[in-house]
Amino acid sequence: MNFTDWPWRHWRAQYADKPALRLNDDVLTWQQLCARIDGLAAGFHRQGVQEGDGVMLLAHNHPQTLLAWLALLQCGARILPVNPQLPRPLLDVLLPQMTLRHALVLDGAFDGLASLVLSEHSGNDAASWQPERLASMTLTSGSTGLPKAAVHTCAAHLASAQGVLSLMPYGGDDDWLLSLPLFHVSGQGILWRWLLAGARLTVREKQPLEQALQGCTHASLVPTQLWRLLNSQQNVALKAVLLGGAAIPVELTEKAREQGIWTFCGYGLTEFASTVCAKEADGEPDVGVALPGREVQVVDGEVWIKAQSMAAGYWRDGALLPLTNDKGWFATRDRGEWRNGRLSILGRMDNLFFSGGEGIQPEALERVITTHPQISQVFIVPLDDAEFGQRPVAVVECEPGTDITLFPDWVQGKLARFEQPVHWLALPAELKNGGIKISRQALKQWVNALLRG
Repeated sequence: MNFTDWPWRHWRAQYADKPALRLNDDVLTWQQLCARIDGLAAGFHRQGVQEGDGVMLLAHNHPQTLLAWLALLQCGARILPVNPQLPRPLLDVLLPQMTLRHALVLDGAFDGLASLVLSEHSGNDAASWQPERLASMTLTSGSTGLPKAAVHTCAAHLASAQGVLSLMPYGGDDDWLLSLPLFHVSGQGILWRWLLAGARLTVREKQPLEQALQGCTHASLVPTQLWRLLNSQQNVALKAVLLGGAAIPVELTEKAREQGIWTFCGYGLTEFASTVCAKEADGEPDVGVALPGREVQVVDGEVWIKAQSMAAGYWRDGALLPLTNDKGWFATRDRGEWRNGRLSILGRMDNLFFSGGEGIQPEALERVITTHPQISQVFIVPLDDAEFGQRPVAVVECEPGTDITLFPDWVQGKLARFEQPVHWLALPAELKNGGIKISRQALKQWVNALLRG
């Protein structure tokens, strides 16, 4: 769809009195939503927010966060959403590169920028709708070095949404729960699918998933959440779930289908505003095919992508650094291969290591180990070894009270001898890194210092 005005104004013109948004249990029509956005945008404008300004939004998901996001967009701002749990030393290094003028702090604390407050004023303040204007700066969770900020236009976000909705129907009276944070691109993906479809969105304060999902037809979940939901005997109105974050067992998809829930899964990147490849979940380990508007190829074992949803670049010091290589493609550093016309992701090329001449792809081992019911996540990292070159070590996050000494016996027969971890360690809290993906480089340094020190 080609919008000629901000999407919420487009839907107001079409369906002024149709429910658009649930904030906790308050329902706003498109007309009421536009009035709230106008009021907040006028408030931001009075505080000096101008078109093109960089604004940090330090917030968890709650109703005010979503309204602030839409109002800042309407001001023409370039929004950098930040997880309030990120360590301050990391922010002190990152933020000077982001060319920011203001900060709206709804959770946590930050005093390094001109502070905005949420206040509604009368007025109709709006930058013109320019889909190619830079709209969001999303921190990547690269496995090495500092996070980068991938910058997307509204047009790129809408192209991402269009591809997903070509596979996964969502419209009319459907209602998608904003179950993922807006400081992750997967959360932004939900927001833009709602705006493209003109359907409904629900945003609630933090509460148990079963309660948050009341009245929702769509959700983005990880497999563990869906398992718990299906086993809880709760009455949910779910019709479709977009799954991510882990291998998806066929038993889970079948159980969901028995309860009338379609499940979908795929492969996405921050640089591409969320999902690139997807399929209806079928228990197979591949990630499906490229969605409309995306092109994917595998070159020398590496996945390369082009797409309308691609970021305009990485932001640094007021300039956009290009993403693409000299062939015009984004080289992902993900190892992949085609199997029966569908893409399989084998792991990060940077993560592959060799033990006694045998190649170990950590992600392949992690997929096996995370099937253990008491392990919520695991990282396989290489330990330097004089005889073998490197040996695998498992760093695990488990349910409280788990006996970690039982895991070596459990992997017997599930992993080849050379793949079986020589040590099992509990994931230390200080390496969890506040929600940005855990750095494998930091884990590797920690493991080697601990075991070889």
